[in-house]
Amino acid sequence: MPAATSTASEADADADAGPWRQEATDLVRAVSGGMLFGIPLLYTMEVWWIGSETQTPRMVGVLLFMFVPVFLLTRTAGFRTTKDIRWRDAVIDSVETVAIAVVSVFLLLVLLREITMATPLEEALGKIVYEATPFAIGSAIAQHVLRRGRAEGDDDSGGNDTADDEGLHATVVDVGATTIGAVFVAFNVAPTDEIPMLAAAMPAAWLIAMMGASLVISYCIVFVAGFSDQKRRHSQPGILQHPITETVASYLISLVVAGGMLWFFQRLATENPTSVTLSHVIVLGLPAAVGGAAGRLAA
Repeated sequence: MPAATSTASEADADADAGPWRQEATDLVRAVSGGMLFGIPLLYTMEVWWIGSETQTPRMVGVLLFMFVPVFLLTRTAGFRTTKDIRWRDAVIDSVETVAIAVVSVFLLLVLLREITMATPLEEALGKIVYEATPFAIGSAIAQHVLRRGRAEGDDDSGGNDTADDEGLHATVVDVGATTIGAVFVAFNVAPTDEIPMLAAAMPAAWLIAMMGASLVISYCIVFVAGFSDQKRRHSQPGILQHPITETVASYLISLVVAGGMLWFFQRLATENPTSVTLSHVIVLGLPAAVGGAAGRLAA
């Protein structure tokens, strides 16, 4: 399918959706774009420290600094499927983009327990403002990232493949793409001290919540945000090609990759209890799952 036709079909489908559903899809796309762009910095303790020590006037300056590139990117890309963006609409969307980034980063920092009930308000705001900057930029270019569908590359088969062959091929491609994407992101986070630091602060219930959040985020990026040939993904044959099974299988692969990366960088001490090792893997599993989702979109 030519790219232009695919994009037009997606735009038509978006237009057919109700306004509230369309708005919800756009918001999910913005959050997903922010996750793809901002997840590595969320695991960087130096950014937490810088945010913690930032005074209010500088926070305002950072927000204004953030708004400029977000506005320029919204004029050319944005997170909506709307192509005709006037200056007034671009300003409104830019404000919305920054707000989405601030709220999303706040929830993620709570999930990572970098913001708790004991965190002073100014310290929490500083962390949010600094972490929200790359997140907002990712949201502002969400409409342009990973938009190409795999259908463009699948037409070489000549239409002779059976449903089983197509399902097997799609599964193999997804396994490989998830692994590569998870390695790409986890490789940069695994050797850092943030993983054991975050894991040490998380009780078992929190780790379960993190696993749930990783699954939901991965599902939304691939099957809700409308980044890449979403309808075809929903209809692909094969047991592992159902959205739920694909999401769970991809998350398990991401956990294996996370464990492998921790082992590679000698971050898994043999004397540690299994529960400690598992907590490290789950904490690294979130960025690995985001990378795995991005890998499947790009495959």
